[in-house]
Amino acid sequence: MNKFYTLVGYSEEKKTSVKTEIIAGIVTFLAMAYILTVNPNSILYAGTADARWSSLFMATAFGAIVGTLLMAFLAKMPLAQASGMGLNSLLGGVIGGGVSAFSYGFNFTIGQAFMMVLISGMVFFLLSVIKIKGKTFRELVFDGMPVAVRSAISVGIGLFIAYIGFQNAGIIVTNGYTQVAFVDFTKWGDQVVNYLSATGTWAAAKTAIVAFVGLFSIAILDKLNVKGSVIIGILVATIVGIPFGVTNLKVLAGNDQISWKFWENFGNFFAGENSVFGSFTDVFTEGFPAGSLFTVIMLIITMCMIDMFDTMGTIVGCCGGNRILSDENNKPYNYGKIMICDAVATCSGAMLGTSTVTTFVESGAGVSAGGRTGLTAFTTACMFFLAIFIMPVFATIPSAATASALIYVGVLMMKNNVKNIDFNNAVNATCAFLTIAVMVLSYSITKGIGVGMVSYVIMSSIAYVIELIKWSVTKDKNSAEPVEGEEGAEVVKAEKPVWNVSVVAIIVSVLFLVYFFVPTTL
Repeated sequence: MNKFYTLVGYSEEKKTSVKTEIIAGIVTFLAMAYILTVNPNSILYAGTADARWSSLFMATAFGAIVGTLLMAFLAKMPLAQASGMGLNSLLGGVIGGGVSAFSYGFNFTIGQAFMMVLISGMVFFLLSVIKIKGKTFRELVFDGMPVAVRSAISVGIGLFIAYIGFQNAGIIVTNGYTQVAFVDFTKWGDQVVNYLSATGTWAAAKTAIVAFVGLFSIAILDKLNVKGSVIIGILVATIVGIPFGVTNLKVLAGNDQISWKFWENFGNFFAGENSVFGSFTDVFTEGFPAGSLFTVIMLIITMCMIDMFDTMGTIVGCCGGNRILSDENNKPYNYGKIMICDAVATCSGAMLGTSTVTTFVESGAGVSAGGRTGLTAFTTACMFFLAIFIMPVFATIPSAATASALIYVGVLMMKNNVKNIDFNNAVNATCAFLTIAVMVLSYSITKGIGVGMVSYVIMSSIAYVIELIKWSVTKDKNSAEPVEGEEGAEVVKAEKPVWNVSVVAIIVSVLFLVYFFVPTTL
């Protein structure tokens, strides 16, 4: 057993225990289990009506298991991986029979789409291992990132996680005039989508109440220093949800979307015309659609950009500020290995038949529950494996219950990291604010980081030029000798302004400008 603990980086010196790590792993799984059913629905335009649904469900589970085990044994960090939200929708948009004909001008097959994912993963891997002056490209990007943006990432991630929780619980709902609004507790008939329920919908006001019960329970238990407060809060919310009709026990009977038919799903995954396993090999015989080369290249670049900066933002957000998991610069320990895990998982996911596998922001729930080592990730991977067999059991836990954990993670990340932002410097404050606000409001970690980086480079450069001109005009006056016979204070020479923008920051900002302004089709 000691050898196993060494393999996953577990030690009591990291102020943790086996019990805490296991609980943290379960919490992480519960917070992200929705991906098992949401991912196939996002990729396949017809959802469960598509015969490939069960195969994609299996691929999603296997992709999460492989990626999370890599985190456990290679990076030895309490982080979990699975098919990324947003990236799966992008993939669904390029698959033939979906919305690709409208969005991209070409009908790509599912095999062609997975080949793009595989190529993006291979590029990602090269960027994670090729070194320049002793550092990989991804490390150079992290080190070259402005401190203002880097400090804001953790706060932005916290609010982003909380926002996901608010939406999952129906606390924040859509509004035709203001786009978003607070749930109306007087209208219990309003419905919100819940992908883990048997019917797919339930009353928004009820789910909001259940989420608040879970949130209050976690906060009170945490104040009383009760171990496992997060998972207890989730269970309390699940139980409270039963009389409200939020916790749907009927799902235990199984249905078309969430069934007990493991061996049937297993067989569909590996063989048959509806299997997605290894479907990317079709490209070797079919190629890509004629005239789609530029679109393919731009889609691959887009996948790389999203995966790279989503992962960077996620691990900084989940591990930054915790000296057991990161250094004084908020750089997570084993950063290079984490990135390699992410790249390899993306390649593995494409070969298994799922969208880009990336580090999940919900890992923050496990870290907040006390996860400090790879034992947390190993536990999460085991839970994903178990879920393949008994998915209906886990599906019984409503998203409103797990949402309470996500909201509380936002509380902790705000508390621990907002003090690191330098609000005294107007440029830094503005960049940090834009990073946080855009990340949350655009529902994209990558776009938040991108806007923060570009705005920092632009504003810092303009301010530098103005300061340099001002310094050039006044330096001769400051250096002149006082006139004889005149009284005057000692002349203080103005220091030459310093341009605090790294070459890496400039390069990355240019890439973001391409990402923002260059369309995927000509």
